[in-house]
Amino acid sequence: MTKVLMIGAGGVGTVVAHKLAQSPVFTEIMLASRTLSKCDVIAADVKAKTGVTIQTASVDADDVAATVALIKSFGPDLLVNVALPYQDLTLMEACLQAGVHYLDTANYEHPDTAKFEYKEQWAMQDRFKEAGLTALLGSGFDPGVTNMFCAHAQKHLFDTIDTIDILDCNGGDHGHPFATNFNPEINLREITANGRYWENGEWIETEPLEQSMDFDFPGVGTRKAFLLYHEEMESLCQNIKGLKRIRFWMTFGESYLKHLEVMQNIGIMRIDPVEFNGQQIVPIQFLQKLLPDPASLAPNYKGKTSIGCLVKGTKDGKPRSSFIYNICDHEETYKEVGAQAISYTTGVPAVVGAEMIATGKWREPGVWNMEQNDPDPFLERLGPSGLPWHVMEM
Repeated sequence: MTKVLMIGAGGVGTVVAHKLAQSPVFTEIMLASRTLSKCDVIAADVKAKTGVTIQTASVDADDVAATVALIKSFGPDLLVNVALPYQDLTLMEACLQAGVHYLDTANYEHPDTAKFEYKEQWAMQDRFKEAGLTALLGSGFDPGVTNMFCAHAQKHLFDTIDTIDILDCNGGDHGHPFATNFNPEINLREITANGRYWENGEWIETEPLEQSMDFDFPGVGTRKAFLLYHEEMESLCQNIKGLKRIRFWMTFGESYLKHLEVMQNIGIMRIDPVEFNGQQIVPIQFLQKLLPDPASLAPNYKGKTSIGCLVKGTKDGKPRSSFIYNICDHEETYKEVGAQAISYTTGVPAVVGAEMIATGKWREPGVWNMEQNDPDPFLERLGPSGLPWHVMEM
């Protein structure tokens, strides 16, 4: 019997709840969030589609004591964190105090600073080791599956790896003039931060969206992709042996970029408080209230995502270039779990990662990034769980 507690009832949480219910590994599931009514809606939908009953609860993920109390009352083997990245540290602390394994899909972000890094989570390495607990970081798609693609390339496809380009394309259309595919505050902070890539042992910084290239994405076609900083590079540059350069690219349409420019120019994306009618408000948080809820985009979303890793190096003394990728269809994911493909591609790997811990295939005590584990059992489960992957020689 494996019991799992998941925290977070947004778009990704919807997918995770459905996929946990479909999994042969988990026998008892609890979904908790600050807003109980959101959990109840998801649980009712899971019950209708799968016949599986999910327990629900209300909890403030910023409150360690309250989270510990909930963990101890339910008694899970594992906590799956699909709340906000701001809450990673408090939920990891709660797992340490309650004695349960931990998994998240994105690294810690500072609420008052537009940056994200693994430093604070990595600092818990010794505490998790001493407690005999596993913490798995970034078990989403990117980070997550992209890390596994790189680990697969290192283990099976290449003798030496020189460069990696992670390429993320959403070729879908949700019908809105402007919307973000996951939490707007997190999404917009990520895109408007300075770009960074790693080359020859050092980080090189660029202006936001300064560099771009055209790439022919399988299943979508040629799109312009822009260089961003993305968290998986921070660990991959340490764990892929002999790597000389790693970059991350994401596609944006002209309309999206124009809206982004206007919002930046008028200051609505500021993260520092401003006074309005005698109250302190954070402009980007106010903007979040005006934009469509990412979960609401799913019913009308059409098109596909195409995300993968372009890996270059050598095999048997000859140059090799391979693109390892997944294509996911927005309409198909909505039919299956009532969510759009961006949520689906994050939620499915979270459940596969949870299965790896629950079954003991990945359960070394400590704090680990995805590629530090054997990619084979994860990738063997990924396709049957809903995200088939492919290798194309370039």
